[in-house]
Amino acid sequence: MPLTPLDIHNKEFTRGFRGYNEDEVNDFLDQVIKDYESVIRERRELEETVEKLEEKLSYFKNIEETLNKSILVAQETGEEVKRSATKEARLIVKEAEKNADRIINESLAKSRKITMEIEELKKQSSVYRTRFRMLIEAQLEMLKNEDWDALQPAERGEEYELEMK
Repeated sequence: MPLTPLDIHNKEFTRGFRGYNEDEVNDFLDQVIKDYESVIRERRELEETVEKLEEKLSYFKNIEETLNKSILVAQETGEEVKRSATKEARLIVKEAEKNADRIINESLAKSRKITMEIEELKKQSSVYRTRFRMLIEAQLEMLKNEDWDALQPAERGEEYELEMK
C-alpha cells in the first residue's frame, strides 16, 4: 500500500547518538509531504482526465461504429438502387424494342396494303383507260359512218326551210 502524506508526517525515527539534525529532517519531510501531496493531486487530476478521455474515446468509437454501419448500409442501398435502375433500364429497353417491332410490323403491313391498293388502282386505271379508248373509238367510228351523211340535208335550200319552220 502506498504512503500517504499523513504517513510521512507521522513517521517517527529512532534517535541515536549523534543522529541527524531534527529540524533539517522535519523541514525535509515537510517538503516531501508537500511534493507528495502535489503528486497525489496531480495523479487524481490525471486519472479524472484519463477517465473523461476514455469516455470520449468510447463515445467516438460508438460514433465510428455507427458511421461504419451507416456507410455499409448506404453502400448496400446504393448497390440495390443501381441494380434496380439497371433492371428497370433493361425493362424499358425491352419494352421500347417491342414497341419498335410492333410499329415496324404495323408499318410494313400498311405499306403492303397501300402497295396492293396502288396496284389495284393501276389495274382499274388501265381498264378504265382501255374502256374509255374503246368508247371514244366507237364514237369516232360512228362519226365516220356514212349514215350521218344521210341525215344532212341534201341541198342548202332544205336546210333553210328547216330553219324557218
